[in-house]
Amino acid sequence: MSAPDKGSDRQGWRALREIIHERILSGAYPPGARLPRDADLAEQLGCARATVQRAMRALADDGLIERKRKGGSRVLARPVTRATFDIPVAREEVEATGRAYGYQLVAREIVQTPHSVAAAMGLAAPEQMLRAQALHLADRRPFMYEDRWISLATVPEIVDVDLTRESANEWLLAHRPYSRCTLRFSAANATDAQAELLGTRAGDALFVIERGTWLGIAPITCVTALAPPGYALSTEA
Repeated sequence: MSAPDKGSDRQGWRALREIIHERILSGAYPPGARLPRDADLAEQLGCARATVQRAMRALADDGLIERKRKGGSRVLARPVTRATFDIPVAREEVEATGRAYGYQLVAREIVQTPHSVAAAMGLAAPEQMLRAQALHLADRRPFMYEDRWISLATVPEIVDVDLTRESANEWLLAHRPYSRCTLRFSAANATDAQAELLGTRAGDALFVIERGTWLGIAPITCVTALAPPGYALSTEA
């Protein structure tokens, strides 16, 4: 009997990792869900239990699942997408400074995207999306304003989410893990309307974060966030 092909073994666990990863991203294994036992996955997918264990270790290293001895495996409540940057959560940013977090939904509507937004999301033409504008507060003072577009094709259930109680930022991170993210940082002078929302003066320099996320080639969301003078962003990659 010939020895196993080690190259094939390595490809096996990598392929299995991608299968499980895709199930997590698609919501087949939602955040917080307990995964099938290693032995059951091995039987379902027609591979060795050792191959499943190797794939699961890789997913745990990637920050997607938690493995406990005798406790099985579970999808993390907020799976981390290991790129070069973890998406910040406004609530966590505020609370990390010891201030009280607050949130206000400024506007919510289903409208056609501008051509610029469609292009940023990689779409050939504008389409109907949910637009949510919100204000994040720190000790009742404006901390960040966000203008967000959410794809109804990729996230149809967003229309039933009460965005007056929960920010789209937090809901999406908890329910729609992404496979690709783009980020752009810049500065802009506040318009009269932006200055009023952020409690600053027209012409003041604002910190601008433009971000987009996708699941495969399907766009999830595109957001422009504005922060008043004094905002600082820190992260670890």
